[in-house]
Amino acid sequence: MALESGPPGRVSVEHVINVLARLNAVPTPPIAATSLQVSVPPLANTARYDSLRLEPVSGGTEEVDHGASLVNLPP
Repeated sequence: MALESGPPGRVSVEHVINVLARLNAVPTPPIAATSLQVSVPPLANTARYDSLRLEPVSGGTEEVDHGASLVNLPP
C-alpha cells in the first residue's frame, strides 16, 4: 500500500511507517448522541489568566518567580 500511494521509486521510510501505523490504529468510537446543552456559554477572558500570574505587591502588580523560593529550601 505504501509503495502504491507514493511516487514511483521514491517512497520514504517515514511514509511506510505512517501507513503501517494507520493500519494498526484503533478505530475512533462513534459519536454519542446526547441531549445535554450548554446553559452558560464560556467567555474568553485573558485578563483572568494574567491575574493568576501576577500577585499584588505594595499596591502594584509584580510577576511572581515561584522557582526562586525553591532555592532556599532546607535539605
